[in-house]
Amino acid sequence: MKHVGRMKNNGARVAIAYRTLPEDPYNCLVISTQGLGDSYHDTLMSLLESESGQQSNELAEILAVRRFPDGTVMLGYLHSNGHLRKVPTANVLVTPDSQTSIPLNELNVIIAKQKGVELEDLAVTDGSTKKPKTTKKVEVAKESTKEMATFEMTPAEMRSRADALYKEAAKLRKDADAMDPPKSKKKAVVEIVD
Repeated sequence: MKHVGRMKNNGARVAIAYRTLPEDPYNCLVISTQGLGDSYHDTLMSLLESESGQQSNELAEILAVRRFPDGTVMLGYLHSNGHLRKVPTANVLVTPDSQTSIPLNELNVIIAKQKGVELEDLAVTDGSTKKPKTTKKVEVAKESTKEMATFEMTPAEMRSRADALYKEAAKLRKDADAMDPPKSKKKAVVEIVD
């Protein structure tokens, strides 16, 4: 399974958010799963094991647009609560299955060779040379309390939120129509017989 590993020194299980860092190919960013509450841990592991989690090049890419059950962006929550740690790639053993483990630094060299790039070019960059990353403060009503919360969202997060709201609105409309079908707007044609 991708994005799964353990620390070489103590065997602690980790999720690998980034295999390498920009301008620092010998360090990675891992998520310590031990300190997470049950619902956060379960949500993280469910996403990691999902098809989209396994298809993502770096786990952090999908964490940046997905949310925990309380509505917080997963990557932002993990960062602000100290669950992301920068560690040397040589200290992480990647465990794709229970029988195999390979040091992350060796795996990174293999991936770089397969892609035909230098190790330094493996890191995901923010693309700032092409287009600056923008965020916008957005007010969103919290479903449970009907309060307004203000936080920054990237355009991708805004689109994701808009898609989720659209799907929810469509479902509510369908449920309402099933309970009380809308009246037809067609005008009845009345024939007058002499």
